[in-house]
Amino acid sequence: DFLCISLVNGFLQLRYNLGDKTVILQTFQKVQANGNIWHSLKAGRAGNEGYLDLDGINITQKASPGMNALDTHTDFFVGGVSSLNLVNSMAVENEPTSFTGCIREIVINNRELKLTVTDPKGGANVGDCDGTVCGYTVCKNNGTCQVENSGFSCSCPQEWIGSTCEQSIHCSQNRCGSQALCIPQPTTFSYICACALGWSGKYCDSKIKFFIAKFVGNSYIKYTDPYYGKRDLQYSRISLNFTTNRTEGLIVWMGKGEDEDNDFLAIGLANGTLKIVINLGERISVPLIHSKYSTCCDERWHFVTVVQNQTCIKVYLDEELILFEDIDPQRKYTALNYGGICYFGGFEIGRKVNIVTTGLFQKEFIGKIKDVVLFQDSKKIQLMKAEGYNVYNGNQGN
Repeated sequence: DFLCISLVNGFLQLRYNLGDKTVILQTFQKVQANGNIWHSLKAGRAGNEGYLDLDGINITQKASPGMNALDTHTDFFVGGVSSLNLVNSMAVENEPTSFTGCIREIVINNRELKLTVTDPKGGANVGDCDGTVCGYTVCKNNGTCQVENSGFSCSCPQEWIGSTCEQSIHCSQNRCGSQALCIPQPTTFSYICACALGWSGKYCDSKIKFFIAKFVGNSYIKYTDPYYGKRDLQYSRISLNFTTNRTEGLIVWMGKGEDEDNDFLAIGLANGTLKIVINLGERISVPLIHSKYSTCCDERWHFVTVVQNQTCIKVYLDEELILFEDIDPQRKYTALNYGGICYFGGFEIGRKVNIVTTGLFQKEFIGKIKDVVLFQDSKKIQLMKAEGYNVYNGNQGN
């Protein structure tokens, strides 16, 4: 499998092969060979339907029957490859040659690649395209960079300050606690404090403890499983109690949540019913939805358990078996390689649930979670000792 973007006789071309055939898309207009002009490129695929957008002009290749998962399992190359022998003969029209020019702001699946000296795994013959200490991202938030004898300085827009325009004026005199995040509120010329786990209050200055985690929106807990390296990932299990009055929300996401290569097991609510989605490596996520009756959004406590036995999935709701399905009788992938990461309630602040889950879930969870147990562990995980923000004490009234 491959996906390749290249220049062919002045035209931009996208080629990809998902295992059965090579799809080719090409722009209608040539790329202007002017070193002073930056071009905006967007390209990719949803299933086996591809799209290519150059400077706002879009070409879309409508999907036809066939395979719809890109399975590369290789390094990602920008501008060239370490050996031309690595390039599939169908990936380019002519003999492969390296790119000459400038590339910046590469975003893959909503994640920006940092084109710096230290971040990539390797490279060769790459220089600074800007040629000055300014670069293109030195000044944040649309600040303007000026080269000076001592280095550079940033001229900041009205609502930003700092040496690189990194701080909102609304947070310059904030009273948020040392572990809290200041979130500017430009419309009210103010700010709010996002409290780290174990803290609460307007300024996150009150120490708290909890056994029941209360999610209020824009909340999340990220738990790292210390026993991940010893787990038998062909036989996974998670159980927890939850209560909510909302019909939508991501309760738990076992997985890194970084790109479509990541395995995951997810539990959440969709249209008031329990929704389970599992991906063991196929990148084809078949949702399992319990639609017999809507019982999850009545503000009562519900107990859910998901058991993965290779490709066989069992789901229990309030100790009743509600779903039992073999998601891949061919047993191509049988292990849940979730990276030892479990998210509860949502993802890091600024990461939207509907984007990270590619539409599988629409909103963050608002409600309470308790008694989380992984695999066959004898102890519940201690949510208080994880990473997270905007999670409060849900013990009262329970």
